[in-house]
Amino acid sequence: MKKNILVVDDSALLRRVICDIINSNDNLQAVETCKDGLEAYETLKKKRYDAVVLDVNMPRMSGLELLEQLQKDKIKATVIMVSTLTVKDAEVTMMALERGAVDFVAKPNNIIEAKGDFFKESLLGVLCAVLQTQKIQKLQSTKTSVQTVSRPTSADVRSPVQKKKVSAKGNKLVALACSTGGPKSLHSVIPYLPSNLDAPIVLVQHMPVGFTKSMAERLNEVSKISVKEAEDGDILQKGCVYVAPGGKHMEVGKMADGRHKIVLNDKPAIGGLKPCANITYDSLVKSGYDEIVCVVLTGMGADGTKGILSLEKAKPIYVISQDAKSCVIYGMPKAIYETGLVDEVVPLAEVASTITKRVGVR
Repeated sequence: MKKNILVVDDSALLRRVICDIINSNDNLQAVETCKDGLEAYETLKKKRYDAVVLDVNMPRMSGLELLEQLQKDKIKATVIMVSTLTVKDAEVTMMALERGAVDFVAKPNNIIEAKGDFFKESLLGVLCAVLQTQKIQKLQSTKTSVQTVSRPTSADVRSPVQKKKVSAKGNKLVALACSTGGPKSLHSVIPYLPSNLDAPIVLVQHMPVGFTKSMAERLNEVSKISVKEAEDGDILQKGCVYVAPGGKHMEVGKMADGRHKIVLNDKPAIGGLKPCANITYDSLVKSGYDEIVCVVLTGMGADGTKGILSLEKAKPIYVISQDAKSCVIYGMPKAIYETGLVDEVVPLAEVASTITKRVGVR
């Protein structure tokens, strides 16, 4: 049975293009549309959809206002935002993700871009990945197929005796990677970390230029720990989160005095990703840290897995992955779990406490 998608946009032309894209997939169908948030609100009160593709800026009721109303009325909806790549929309999009949207795709600047492969692949990629993870979660909850859907638990991970021993007082770094669903998920992690965490955190979230700055600023406002968009030359400090800027790759470089700093580079995107978590993990091979705590949260694909595999050969690591049930998309955590390197599989709500327990506080 095809999944029903509701398309909400004030542009009739873009509604038609988005519907055509969705209907080009054999597993999806977009048979209904709304021209603004108010119309969508009335529609969603009466009918459930498998997903909603929602514009940010619309008359009468914006996408953000719709999400707030749905949240207020406890109406559940899986929402994918369509946002222009502007500073103003970046801020609004971050608020939308905090209010329930699972991810966003870049809005085309014109009809030629709208009909191009990039927008089509981005939209269908997110929709299909989100719906696939929902299917897995539904099967898990009903326990209809244990073999197919069983998710990793603490009993599945490798035994601690296989790990290199690390001193409890060792100098540690947390390297966190996430993608689709990450901005929302990070609000269940970063604000729950203590300000005196005994390690710095480098964070790679796949986002365009400008969006990472807005995300870092919003996280900093609600967190005890300091959060900033990383700048080239930043000296890593314990109790601070450094977010890789959109459009740049982030590396960690060891300085002559033993300290570490952020090194940004403008090399080509890796598999369409810039920043790419694999580059960050690869740079840590030559770091002076006694242990790297690798954390992999929700996201499409397998970014981070290759880098963690390389890092494990050179440094003591401890790997924490998010469980399938709490993921928006169980892609990146699944990829690292299947390597056999994962030490703990935890629900999103326990990620912060698991990190804190591993690295300690000052």
